[in-house]
Amino acid sequence: MKNFESLSAKEWPDPKTTRPHILPIYATASYDFETMEQSVDILSGKTTGHTYSRYGNPTSEATAEKIAAMETHGSDIRAKAVMTSSGMSALHVLLSGLLTSGDKILTHANIYGGSTELLHQVCQHWKIDMIYADLNQTDEVSELLRKDKSIRMVFFETPANPTLDCIDIEALCTVAKQHGVWSAIDNTFATPYLQQPMLLGADFVIHSTSKFLNGHGTTISGVIIGHDTETFNTQIWKTMKLTGANCSPFEAWLVYQGLKTLPLRMQKHSDNAMAVAKALSTHKHVAHVNYPGLDHHRSYTIANKQMRAFGGMMSFEVKGGMEAALRAMNRVRFCSLTPTLGDVDTMILHPVSSSHLRVDPDVRKKAGISDGLIRVSVGIEHPDDIIQDLIQAIEG
Repeated sequence: MKNFESLSAKEWPDPKTTRPHILPIYATASYDFETMEQSVDILSGKTTGHTYSRYGNPTSEATAEKIAAMETHGSDIRAKAVMTSSGMSALHVLLSGLLTSGDKILTHANIYGGSTELLHQVCQHWKIDMIYADLNQTDEVSELLRKDKSIRMVFFETPANPTLDCIDIEALCTVAKQHGVWSAIDNTFATPYLQQPMLLGADFVIHSTSKFLNGHGTTISGVIIGHDTETFNTQIWKTMKLTGANCSPFEAWLVYQGLKTLPLRMQKHSDNAMAVAKALSTHKHVAHVNYPGLDHHRSYTIANKQMRAFGGMMSFEVKGGMEAALRAMNRVRFCSLTPTLGDVDTMILHPVSSSHLRVDPDVRKKAGISDGLIRVSVGIEHPDDIIQDLIQAIEG
C-alpha cells in the first residue's frame, strides 16, 4: 500500500495454515462478501452465509448447535438453537416470537422469580395473561385447555426454583400436544445431561447458560432450542435478530468451554447435593429439605422417572422463619452469599429477599416459598466442608 494510513486501517491477511484445535472467538461485527452477487444471494435467503453478527456468528452458532445436539442426543430429533444475551432474553424472545395479544400462558407458581416478573410485568403489557395450575394434574390441565382456546403455551420449570418440585414432562407435553398448544420448559437446573425434555415431547427448551452449562460464573447468556425448524426460523430466530437479543461471541465461547466438563460436573454436583440433603434432613433446626433425590420428597417418583441424577440444587427451611434464615446465612464461612447458581463452588440464597422478592407473597406462600427457606446451589467441593459450614451456620 502506498500510504501509511491505509496500511494502518486495513485488515491483515489471516496467517492461519492449519485448523485451530479450539473453536475461535469470531470477534467481528460483519463479514466480507466476495461479490455483490453473493451478497444478494445471502441477504435474500437464497443461500446461507454470514453477514452481520447480530444475525449469526460462527462462535455462537457452534455453541448453540452443540447444546441442541446434547438436548436431542440418543434420538433422531433434529433441533435448531440460538444463543441469546441472557436466560431472561431467551424467555423473552421465545414468548414474543410465539405469542400475540389475547393469548394466554398456562404455568405454575413456583418458577424463578424473574420469570414470574416477566410474565406479569412485560407479557401483560402485550395483553398476554397467565393462568396458574398444578401442572401434574393432567386431567385439570386438559380441561383448562379444552375450555380456553386462548391458552397457547404451557411454560414450566422442572425441577422448579426454589422448591425443587418436579413436573411429569411426558404427561404434560402429551396433553399440550393433544390440544395444539406449545410446550416450553426451562431446563436450567437439570441441564441436558440429567434431563432431555425434547425426548419426552417438549416443543421448546430454554436455558440460562450462565448457570450449569457454563459452570464457572464467567458469562451472562441464554439459549433457545426447538425442533420445529420452520417455526424456529420464521418466529424465534427472526425475533432474536430484530430485537438484538443475540449473544456475544465471547460469552458464547465461555459457555462452549464449560460444556466440555458438563457430565463430570453435574454428576459431582448431584452426588454432593444428595449428601448435603441427607445431612440436613435430620437436623433439629431444619423444618424440611427440598431435594427430589430424597425418597420422601413429594416429587421423588417423577424425578426418578425422567432424570439421570437429581442435580445440584436444593433448598431447606430453617425453624424460626426469616430471622433464623438470615442469621444462619450471615454465619456461613465456606459457602458464598451469591444471587446466582450453577458455579463449581457452593452458593446460598434467600429467595424471599432476593430471587422471589417481587413475587406476590400469597403466590410465594402457595408455592412453598417460605420466609425461612434457603436455596443452595451445591458445588463440587468436598461435601464434608459444605455440610460442616451449613450446620455450624444453622446452629449459631
